[in-house]
Amino acid sequence: MGIPLSEAALALLDGKNYAVLATVNPDGSPQTSVMWVGRDGDDLLFSTVAGRVKHRNMSRDPRVSVTVIDSADQENYVELRGRVSMTPDVGRRFDTELSWKYDGKDPEPDRPGAVRVVVRMVVEKATGRATLTGRAEKAVTDVGDPPR
Repeated sequence: MGIPLSEAALALLDGKNYAVLATVNPDGSPQTSVMWVGRDGDDLLFSTVAGRVKHRNMSRDPRVSVTVIDSADQENYVELRGRVSMTPDVGRRFDTELSWKYDGKDPEPDRPGAVRVVVRMVVEKATGRATLTGRAEKAVTDVGDPPR
């Protein structure tokens, strides 16, 4: 079971904000990928294709870090650390949902034979400006709004 996320962190996940996934390569070096994200409650969700480097890394070591950066205020971000599990994305339903959120259209086709998966991250630790109260909540509101 993961930790509860702040309202500011949830707002970043719900917004059209890009994220950076960090996984660990077999030699211990970091591997990063820019990606789209969604959520289910306090769990972070994203999509990938089986066999890609990030998929192989997460299959071997489920510990990951994801940083989500506010597209309207790049100093507002949340870094989430936790562990992932993967399940098939039947009919590309989740990938299509993310494509509509970020691109406003259906996704381009995957390569023939590709197996798409939904990655679920259970958050164990959250850091960054969007984990704080007051200041972070102000950062995700419109400019000029009074602090809460």
